[in-house]
Amino acid sequence: MMKFAIMLLLLAGCTLTPKKTTPVAVYDFGPPASVEQHTPISIDHSILVTDILAPVWLDNQTIAYRLAYHDPARIYAYANSRWAASPAKLLTQRLKHKLSTHTRNGIVSSRDGLKADYTLLIELEEFTQVFDQPEQSRAVIRLRASLIERSTRQLLAQNPFTIERNTPSADAAGAVATLISASDAMAAALIDWLIEHLTLKASHGNQ
Repeated sequence: MMKFAIMLLLLAGCTLTPKKTTPVAVYDFGPPASVEQHTPISIDHSILVTDILAPVWLDNQTIAYRLAYHDPARIYAYANSRWAASPAKLLTQRLKHKLSTHTRNGIVSSRDGLKADYTLLIELEEFTQVFDQPEQSRAVIRLRASLIERSTRQLLAQNPFTIERNTPSADAAGAVATLISASDAMAAALIDWLIEHLTLKASHGNQ
């Protein structure tokens, strides 16, 4: 009887002893790069930057990846690493910061309730790490941007954007570092696109 009781205690030991949990690494985009004091003001209009839209599978804090060599349609997520907010929210914040340095009349958020000349609507389609091989991966950001004139509700321009960059390591840390740098490059591409179409609109209006 005594031996039986001891065996039960030994078997229960694994459940009575607290399990060590791996801490979850939480990432945001970090502080933005310092802006040059003489950044040219290229946009003379106020712009409403709406919160970036994302599909359900991206509307969370997971760091998503795909195994292109195995099952590219399946989405995986790192168990011990996550974003501080959804990729759409982090990308919205980054874009607003960068765009604000290029506008004379500032940017407006949906919650501000202020008037603006144009609306920038962005739909995020992909924000993942893609493994082409077990030890080889790349960061992929894909979205669609629409520029709308608010007074006429006219769609002035719409364009898809894709940025892909190889990651320095095939893990969560490599994904985060590359997705951040790719996000900054995406923001720069969006701003160049905005400047191009707003300049074109202004030139047509002056004719």
